[in-house]
Amino acid sequence: MSTDYRGRIAPTPTGYLHLGHARTFWIAMERANAAGGCLIYREEDLDPQRCKPEYAAAAIEDLKWFGCSWQEGPDAGGPHSPYRQSERHQLFLDVWRKLKDADVIYPCDKSRKDVANAARAPHREDEAAEPIYPESWRPPLGTGQDASEPGASNWRFRVPDGREILFDDGRLGPCGFTCRREFGDFLVWRKDDVPAYELAVVADDAAMKVTEVVRGEDLLISTARQLLLYQALGMEPPQFYHTPLMVDPSGQRLAKRHRSLSLRELREAGHHPEALRQSEDWWSGLED
Repeated sequence: MSTDYRGRIAPTPTGYLHLGHARTFWIAMERANAAGGCLIYREEDLDPQRCKPEYAAAAIEDLKWFGCSWQEGPDAGGPHSPYRQSERHQLFLDVWRKLKDADVIYPCDKSRKDVANAARAPHREDEAAEPIYPESWRPPLGTGQDASEPGASNWRFRVPDGREILFDDGRLGPCGFTCRREFGDFLVWRKDDVPAYELAVVADDAAMKVTEVVRGEDLLISTARQLLLYQALGMEPPQFYHTPLMVDPSGQRLAKRHRSLSLRELREAGHHPEALRQSEDWWSGLED
């Protein structure tokens, strides 16, 4: 690492952040500080139905209470720049056009429900995983090349059959996924004219010159998808560091529905951020 290090934290304001989010963001901050680099705060607020301004404001307040700080982004005190994805639509459109011109994406009228219900769609061993898009549903190469805008269609990335996506994770070491065996053609643009997660994250991380992405290990397969996008765009990908997921006593990973474990609830219950950051046996600490 060097002083050129640029990391980021990227909350989605669809609810109050929980302790698992905070731990991941804390690790991201520590890695940026250890490298003498910069940490960026970016709001991933693309979903207009679920993202709320009150959650965006609460995330900043709660993370500052937890002890997190950043050098770029909302409430950082530096020069203004659009660090909210809802303000970066043109950037995402430009990336969509590059992918379309490279003929690696295609318009699609199938919904997630259609894919899940497809009798011929092969599934991964993990039944909770998203089913693989049937190859028989793919249109011919060149489909959609005359489009100047995404329009009212979903757009998917055409995943190369059998390609191995290999990368070295900063925590887990060598990782690999096989295209169309462990994941299939994935969304890059939604028919409601909103870029999908994979496209938006790649576009933003590249534009913000992020050198390392720190996030939960539940997003490992997203890393494989995003590496395909970087390759198609001719861009150098960042390094990746996937943190362990925080789970409750039953072994279920934390989610925003765990209201009692939100930073806001923990703060109001009188817990101290120093103890939450340092405790290895964090659950028993909350029970005390």
